[in-house]
Amino acid sequence: MAQITGKATLLFDRPPRIIGAASIVGSKESDGPLGHLFDCIEEDPKFGKNTWEEAESELQLRTARKVLEKTGLTEEEVRYLFAGDLLAQGIATSYGIMELQIPLFGLYGACSTCGESLSLAAMCISAGYAGCVMALTSSHFASAEKEFRFPLEYAGQRPLSTTWTVTGAGAFLLASEDFLSSSPSSVCITGITTGKIVDYGVKDSMHMGAAMAPAAADTIARHLHDTGRTVEDYDRIITGDLGSVGQIILKDLLREQNIEPGDRHEDCGILIYDPNTQDTHAGGSGCGCSASVLASYILPKLRRGEWKRVLFLPTGALLSKVSFNEGHSIPGIAHGIVLEHC
Repeated sequence: MAQITGKATLLFDRPPRIIGAASIVGSKESDGPLGHLFDCIEEDPKFGKNTWEEAESELQLRTARKVLEKTGLTEEEVRYLFAGDLLAQGIATSYGIMELQIPLFGLYGACSTCGESLSLAAMCISAGYAGCVMALTSSHFASAEKEFRFPLEYAGQRPLSTTWTVTGAGAFLLASEDFLSSSPSSVCITGITTGKIVDYGVKDSMHMGAAMAPAAADTIARHLHDTGRTVEDYDRIITGDLGSVGQIILKDLLREQNIEPGDRHEDCGILIYDPNTQDTHAGGSGCGCSASVLASYILPKLRRGEWKRVLFLPTGALLSKVSFNEGHSIPGIAHGIVLEHC
């Protein structure tokens, strides 16, 4: 069960365990600082398919199968699947994992979908509705550009504030304490803080960090208030997709609330690419950014005990091509996940 703490936080009495994680990325991501940590690298950006959308569906399917392979589980042992992507009507997910035939909750939280899927999966396990569930998210650079900006054939120029949508996916298997008693996991989800929609009126779709940073600051502040903790209670506070520009904005907003993140803050969008050798401008973004970095970089450090407690906050910009073309602003949201070495 879970203890309701404050207005937005749950702390789990019997924390769900992350018993498996897998990450698959494209060639550009493999050239970054974390390239040697991902489970699989796909050199073909179309993953052997005919369209960018089909490529992302294939990416999701392969990643789901990879986490099952790593844990030795079958589809039949997974009670529910919480999954999402960036495309309209979640088509990368619905077409991608159809053949797995796992009961599905299709999600959309933009680039925060990894946090949303993990939150709901943890709640499901904690409440006793399932012994094992999967959380899965993906993004693809080309399909996202086609969906939200311009097809690649247009060769549009990108301002320096732009982030690069990661071609990648992350899949996670969560289970109750007694599901795999012979192979207990060393990483638990001990709490979640659900984000709310925050809108500072940003309208520039090439400046996602500015749209998402206020939501990240809001969730961090609410989490610390709800739990009575401080930044020093965490080895790291890791946001999802702010990039280098968004990180500056986040720190300024937190300091206005007398919260000093200091060197404890990291961002998946900054970690995944090398700004000195890769032309990604402000860094990475997309559902697959935080998901692949969590699976390949964050969880192993927690398993080894290098970090004891991490606040993980995937961030999302809640726009669509319709809302953008109609001149609306871009609201943001961030979901907090407390990960601990057990």
